[in-house]
Amino acid sequence: MQGRAVIVVKLGGSLNRDPLLRNWLELLSTSGGGRVVIVSGGGGFADQVREHQLHWQFDDLAAHNMAILAMMQSATMFRSLAPGLEPTTTSVGIARVLQAGGVAVWYPADWIRTRANDMTHWGATSDSLAAWLATRIGASKLVLVKAADIGPAVDLAGHARSGMVDAEFCRLTRSASYPIEVLGKTELSRMVNLLERLPSGSRPDSRPDSPRN
Repeated sequence: MQGRAVIVVKLGGSLNRDPLLRNWLELLSTSGGGRVVIVSGGGGFADQVREHQLHWQFDDLAAHNMAILAMMQSATMFRSLAPGLEPTTTSVGIARVLQAGGVAVWYPADWIRTRANDMTHWGATSDSLAAWLATRIGASKLVLVKAADIGPAVDLAGHARSGMVDAEFCRLTRSASYPIEVLGKTELSRMVNLLERLPSGSRPDSRPDSPRN
């Protein structure tokens, strides 16, 4: 998307049953045109995967694939609550949506796996996928929105120790070129400020996606 920076906003699954979810979707869909990509958490849909895995003891590869589907269920719900969101599965699709002035919601269908790897386990959550996407499209910023209150001046290592983000997320973002913000669910005004201060000049990569299978 020529001439504008891009911000990836991960809406945590813990917001899926929170009344403020509508406020976040309204803000992003009305103010993020041409520069926002939304990544959804799995929320209660992913919790169902955990419960079924505990009951049936199926492997983490199956659980990973089911959790990816849970993220897509959340994304589908987001689109129903905010019909202006544009679904896309690839960085090429994201570029097209943003170039047209829209707000993209990512469906990570390409992350369905046939073989296990170092991302097909519960230690790599949707936060890690959001970090992968931010790197993939050359985002200017990654924002994680959490339902919990966020303490001041806590770094990513501190968030990892508290369980706010997963350990894989820290590994993936260790050399990230973009800044990372972790916001609590009531911090919509901070999101407004981030959008207003978003610099121009970068654009999402339009190369074909190639996550490992």
